Parts: sequence; C-alpha cells; structure tokens
Amino acid sequence: MTDKEKKKSTAFIVNQVILSEEIYSMWLKFPKEADVAAAAVPGQFISMYCQDGSRFLPRPISICEIDAKESMLRVVYRVVGRGTEEFAKKKAGDTIDVVGPLGNGFLKKEGKSILIGGGIGIPPMLALAKSLTGKVSVVLGYRDNNLFLEEDFEPYADVYISTEDGSVGTRGNVIDAIKENHLEADTIYACGPLPMLRGVKAFAVEHNIAAQISMEEKMACGIGACLGCVCQSKDVDEHSHVKNKRVCKDGPVFDAKEVLID
Repeated sequence: MTDKEKKKSTAFIVNQVILSEEIYSMWLKFPKEADVAAAAVPGQFISMYCQDGSRFLPRPISICEIDAKESMLRVVYRVVGRGTEEFAKKKAGDTIDVVGPLGNGFLKKEGKSILIGGGIGIPPMLALAKSLTGKVSVVLGYRDNNLFLEEDFEPYADVYISTEDGSVGTRGNVIDAIKENHLEADTIYACGPLPMLRGVKAFAVEHNIAAQISMEEKMACGIGACLGCVCQSKDVDEHSHVKNKRVCKDGPVFDAKEVLID
C-alpha cells in the first residue's frame, strides 16, 4: 500500500506524560486491522490530526518506539504551536486520528553503529537503537541540562551526551562528543536540525563512514503530493524532474551523500 492509499485510523491514547519542559511522551494503541504498528519501522513517522477543524493539516510526528505485538506506537514531541498544544491536553482514553506509518526509515547495517540525535531528533533514534545488533553507541545533543529520553537508551547502547552550555557531558555539539570519546563506527545514523546534520555529513565524509540522515522539514500533505517539503538532491527526482527530494515521501531518511546540505 502506498502512502497516498493509507487511510486514517483512530488510535486510543494509552498514556501521556511530560518528560521535560514542553516535551511530551504519548503511547497510541491502534485497531489490529489497521496494521499501523505492525507495518512501522524505525525512522518513519505518523501524521496526527487535530480535532479543531480550523487546523486542517496533520502534524508529522516521528515514531519513537514500536510495539507491534500490542499494536502500539510511542511518539515523543515538543509543543511548538496550537496543534501540538491540543495533543498535549489529551488524556489516557482519548482518541486521535492518525495516518501512517509514512516515509522511509533507516536501513540497518551490520557492524559498529553510532546513533546521533539532536533535540527533537532524539526520539526516532530509540526505536532504531532497540533494533540494531552489534556495538551501538548513542550520542545525544541538548542545549542544556533539560534532558529527556537519555535513560531509555541505556539498555541498548553506550550513551554519550553533549550540551551547548557544558552542564552535562561534553561541552559543545555531538561531533565534539564523538571526538572526545574516540567513538568509531561502520555506519552513522542521525536525526536533528540541519546544522547538526551538516556536521555529521562532513565528519562521515572525512572519516569514510557510511551515514544515513533523517531530515527535519515542515510538511503539509505528508504523502508527497504537494512538494512542500523538498530538499536539494544530487540526482533528478522522477516526480518533479528537478534535483529535489520530497522529505515526506523519499525520506525522511536519506543516504547522506544523496542530499545537498553543505
């Protein structure tokens, strides 16, 4: 089934808690016939709809954890506007309309892995960390000591933290933490703001390491029809016939060499 053919499912909110300032964690349970959780892979996202009719477009939220057996997904999101403010007010037992899973996730590789998450790019790395085998190191980047999810990674990986103000872990960014701790990998997986992804790509190229990056872009339709979330690419896109990729449809995960973010 293509993303355009996927229909809305009504999910039940199992629980919702505040993890940190403006950061919320929500577990969603889907009807088994909807097959949303069973079809999901790390790196994909879901589109969540507001009940307020004035907010027509859905909000794309990365998948944080997958429990296919129980038909459940976890999302962790930051409150940044009226749509996410509405989500934050919901309680256990409430419902929410969802389309997904959408986009393309990470392609898991053998060998040593470094997972890098920055800010709200941290949540999708948890599902990936739980699914990988081999040596896994996770580097999480925060602005200050307002941390979230760091303890969730500890059963699955060695966890390293960077903070811009130096209050926890390495002072600086995620690349500074990698260098300070002498981390090595065959593959790097990353999600976060564009400046961070530029640094990750440059580091990967410099050290000849394969890298997959998950792009953060504002989305409208979420299914590749509106071309509202394109990024520049090395190759011509078959849909638009220009050197663009649709983050929602072709991504959000890309081989770092495919996209032009330098």
